[in-house]
Amino acid sequence: MTPKEFKKYGYFLTDWIENFYQNIRNYPVKSSVKPREIFENLADTIPEEPEPFEVIFKDFEDMILKGLTHWQHPRFFAYFPANTSFSSILGEYLTSALGVQAMMWLTSPAATELEEKMIIWLRDALGISKEFTGCIQDTASTSTLVSILTAREKASNFNINKYGFNHSYKYTVYCSTEAHSSIEKAVKIAGIGSENLRKIPVNKDFSLRADLLEQRIKDDISKGFQPLCVIGALGTTGSTAIDPLKEIGEIAQKYNIWYHIDGAMVGSALILPEFKYLVDGINFADTFVFNPHKWLFTNFDCSIYFIKNKELLLQTFQITPPYLQTDVDNLVNNYRDWGIQLGRRFRALKLWFVLRSYGLSGLKNTLRFHLNLANQLKELIGKDCRFELLAPANFTTICFRFKPKNLSEEQINAINKKLLDEINSSGFAFLSHTMLNGKFALRFSIGQTYTQLDDALETWNLIQKVAERLEKNGTKTEAL
Repeated sequence: MTPKEFKKYGYFLTDWIENFYQNIRNYPVKSSVKPREIFENLADTIPEEPEPFEVIFKDFEDMILKGLTHWQHPRFFAYFPANTSFSSILGEYLTSALGVQAMMWLTSPAATELEEKMIIWLRDALGISKEFTGCIQDTASTSTLVSILTAREKASNFNINKYGFNHSYKYTVYCSTEAHSSIEKAVKIAGIGSENLRKIPVNKDFSLRADLLEQRIKDDISKGFQPLCVIGALGTTGSTAIDPLKEIGEIAQKYNIWYHIDGAMVGSALILPEFKYLVDGINFADTFVFNPHKWLFTNFDCSIYFIKNKELLLQTFQITPPYLQTDVDNLVNNYRDWGIQLGRRFRALKLWFVLRSYGLSGLKNTLRFHLNLANQLKELIGKDCRFELLAPANFTTICFRFKPKNLSEEQINAINKKLLDEINSSGFAFLSHTMLNGKFALRFSIGQTYTQLDDALETWNLIQKVAERLEKNGTKTEAL
């Protein structure tokens, strides 16, 4: 493709994207393709000869587009938001065009120094301790793994990195039963083993029970284990429950345990004064992560990872062969040493675009709008006696269920699964689910950048209509 052709198709794609967002509500939120349908329609081999852009894009529209679930749809209420914004898209466009490999300062000084400044901007906007420094990781899952590995090396005096594991290391890691599955994956990757992950029971609001955490730590110590790391949740995955962060921090300090806090989705809310009360607990942490790519309008991937003692992080990950050594290594950050990857994307650029385009006031206003939508929806659900709220709605996720009379718990679970399947297969909206105390819970998660009140209300109306029909028709439901 020539520069002239690139310009032509660049304008074409910009027009297409603008039209896509103008008409996005006309697309089904969830893809309805069958398993392997896309794969079977794709060519079996690389084309021998070059193909025109027009042909490639026609295939994109005919084959790929129908196989996409539209996370940017204003009626995407499943899982968690993975929102973007036009300023983020433009920043990502430049990032792609520049093709920067931001592994260290020398390979692009601006990439490194902009990243360092973005960490400071966000640290101060959240109001957390100035002891924290940090970097941009790809995801919160990676950040959790990085924290556990750093905790492991600190505890072993960096001997595991050098000599590997042996039977003298009996480490344990702690989280709640509601914590993210990435924690278990991380303890497996780190060589600690899933059998040594202690999942602590939760309170009625699904937050970790600090008293049981301390008791389990004592029990493990008495049995010869060494508690390594405890992970608190600023918003659990299922219901966005808030663990008692300060109490956990005090326990971690008491027993000299590394403390990591996962605020992947709702950490963005700390920019709001009404959530600053959470900062005291976060300041106990050794490391803290949240994702602007979930609720700060910066497209995936962009995860902000804070750490107080960067030297421990560097000692865990730093490897500097001769071909990576530079004369300024002692004067700058080389972020290749702050995590797992050597190669790094220039993620800070799109974040910079977003933070400047919205301004702090714009970010706050949009988050408050989403919180207000969630509060309105929670009130509507609470007023309908056919439905039941299953967890506190601390932020923008409402967990609830349809509860017809004279049905067993198994039948109620089954009818809610049927309700969810019908909503999602309609293409009008997309919700997800979780299990809370054995109850099948519908999750209505608000946070997509361009969601409006009508999007939430029309989806709630659809839920009510489908539920009413299922109950009226006496739909046969099988236990899950």
